[in-house]
Amino acid sequence: MALISTRTKISRILSTFSPNTLLSRPPFPSNGVQAAARLLPFGGFGSSFASSAVASVEPETLGSSGIGFEILGVKDYEDYRRSLYGDITHKALLVDAVGTLVVPSQPMAQIYREIGEKYGVNYSEGEILNRYRRAYEKPWGRSRLRYVNDGKPFWQYIVSSSTGCSDSQYFEELYNYYTTNKAWHLCDPDAEKVFKALRQAGVKIAIVSNFDTRLRPLLRDLNCDHWFDAVAVSAEVEAEKPNPTIFLKACELLGVRPEDALHVGDDRRNDVWGARDAGCDAWLWGSDVHSFKEVAERIGVKV
Repeated sequence: MALISTRTKISRILSTFSPNTLLSRPPFPSNGVQAAARLLPFGGFGSSFASSAVASVEPETLGSSGIGFEILGVKDYEDYRRSLYGDITHKALLVDAVGTLVVPSQPMAQIYREIGEKYGVNYSEGEILNRYRRAYEKPWGRSRLRYVNDGKPFWQYIVSSSTGCSDSQYFEELYNYYTTNKAWHLCDPDAEKVFKALRQAGVKIAIVSNFDTRLRPLLRDLNCDHWFDAVAVSAEVEAEKPNPTIFLKACELLGVRPEDALHVGDDRRNDVWGARDAGCDAWLWGSDVHSFKEVAERIGVKV
């Protein structure tokens, strides 16, 4: 009876994730708390449009505290990997940037309004937010606009649509603001210590992000660029998560096979499903794991 009950519960949970429903609209962050907290402002692509509706789904998703990994044999799988690879189960760690490594320090609409006031932006934060959502809902998936000129034309459209202001100086100031440590902060204060321990143990680390090349100066400004062996951003790879291509590129940069890599990110569709399609292992940040120390210890590296 217990097994039947468990199977029924899993089937009910999985039924809430209809592929047709998920693929018919822009990808949303999978973590309900993060979805409510972050509507990505001006960098990073895939999970930029947040919906509070997601929050009602997350408490019962697989790996959450209500269900746990044990019923799906995750511990058995980790033991299996150790039997194949030894005490350290993965040779590489791939890390999502926005929502996992870093998060915006202020709400997007607030920054758009505050910087825009001197350029004549007079919309309220609520109006900016609604206009941003409408602009971001456009079917960008089949367009190369997001890759042209490092994504600038795409963001120019988003900013002008959100604020009603097409002043080039306003755009440049806003665009450059999101390369600074004023705009972002690290999610996990122990990240540096953990990544150092991982690399000392021989685990290579790369960022895999739906972002543009501004990610590199941002990492330098946050003084964390030296934590990583490689950076794969969608504007350079010309493929966005969940496209497996960007994960395969990261593995190529690290010199590892996809099956030897683990990806950690906060979006179930873009990060978990995308990485698994590429042949990598994948854990959902904020559900499967909640800190980089937990990631390291489950890989087999003590911090």
